Amino acid sequence: MAEPIFAFHPIGVIHTPFLRPAGTPIQARATRERGTIGIFPRFAEGLTDLEGFSHIYLIYVLDQMVEPGLKVTPFLDGKEHGVFATRAPKRPNPIGLSIVHLLKVEGTHLEFEGADMLDGTPLLDIKPYVPDFDHFTPTRIGWYEQRLLGGAASRVADDRFEKRGT
Repeated sequence: MAEPIFAFHPIGVIHTPFLRPAGTPIQARATRERGTIGIFPRFAEGLTDLEGFSHIYLIYVLDQMVEPGLKVTPFLDGKEHGVFATRAPKRPNPIGLSIVHLLKVEGTHLEFEGADMLDGTPLLDIKPYVPDFDHFTPTRIGWYEQRLLGGAASRVADDRFEKRGT
């Protein structure tokens, strides 16, 4: 059976203060850094009523990350894990996901808090965060349970997932 191939096209561009992975916050919830999004004009109508939500999902391309791998050592652990058991950016499909605090929608310009992506990141989609659908109380959190005391608060990335020679 042949694997299907999908093509995605950005709906806009995310702008943040971060130019390279090292020094970038590792999770949106762990930072108050601000960012902006420029939505391409042909998608402007899709922003109707978005300002009524306090939080949104940003789905984007990790276009500046290293080649994919199936085993990674995540930022919050010193041991290797399967990539699907981590949030590391070194993924078979370079897709990023962040829940951010939406501050303002003005035309095709969005402002948000929780920037944990690089400047110039291509945005694929936006979805509203809806607590009735999106909030769960986990009963297991795998290897991360051992990391709770250190947590992701105010943690930033090192250079382990940067492209070399660029």
